Amino acid sequence: MAEPSLDIKRFIGRDLGTVTIMSIVGQGGTSTVFLAFQRTLKRQVAVKVMLKTAAMTPSDQALFRQEAEIIASLSHPNIIPIFEMGETDDCFFQVMQIVKGEDLETAIRRNALHPVPSRRIFAPLDAVPLIIQVLDGLGYAHNEGLIHQDIKPGNILIEERSNRPLIADFGIAKNMQGDDLHDDSVILGTPLYMSPEHAANAPTDKRTDIYSVGVMLFRMMVEKLPLAERSATALLARKARSPETVFTAKPSQLNAAINLGLERIIMKAIEPDPDKRYLDCEAFKSDLEMFQKVHLGNS
Repeated sequence: MAEPSLDIKRFIGRDLGTVTIMSIVGQGGTSTVFLAFQRTLKRQVAVKVMLKTAAMTPSDQALFRQEAEIIASLSHPNIIPIFEMGETDDCFFQVMQIVKGEDLETAIRRNALHPVPSRRIFAPLDAVPLIIQVLDGLGYAHNEGLIHQDIKPGNILIEERSNRPLIADFGIAKNMQGDDLHDDSVILGTPLYMSPEHAANAPTDKRTDIYSVGVMLFRMMVEKLPLAERSATALLARKARSPETVFTAKPSQLNAAINLGLERIIMKAIEPDPDKRYLDCEAFKSDLEMFQKVHLGNS
């Protein structure tokens, strides 16, 4: 994580709406997340702050507001809720639930460092229930007309006590029921998890999120994804032009212990052709639930 600028550090101790900023949690390209105390309800919350800068466009401002409005319209146990949105002379901010735990990216990287090779990947007993819950939240969002478009481990927060995953960051979500505020000339998202149609700047629907979840599950099942390209630019180009060559091996070729039924589920989710993928989260989730019941001994 980059060293927070002095411009950002000045927010510590400051009041924004009903909250008082306490410390910096993380910093991204356009925004910073703080730990804060909500004075009205006497609880800790997370606050996402985006500075008003000369480089900010009206579209940036509209997207930040749209993200808050989108999440505020959703009510699901696997989606992080937003409590408040506001702006001051120098920033826009969103107040949301604080998740005490870690994101899935951190968990994956921590596992990769384990001294025992078999512990460097997720056990299906842990991975499958987690992905089922992600699909449940994502399917709910889809039914509300929203496509996330940036599903990746860094945007899945895992609650420490319950192990419940919560989907975060709807910053580039596509609203299927209203105006899309994104600039069509710019491809936004994370190349590794981006669907081929998204990489090609073609129309996207809920199957683009299904692809992303499939890649995420693939990564959880192997020590290292078998990619034909390692740089983000080259990977994006390959996904757009020859998506069938992005992965150079199947999960079982990298993890001999993986069940072939689970491999088939992963490979269907990451089909380059969206028409061959799961049509919706419910179908994807149903196959995982059946796998869980038959092979993991629970339901």
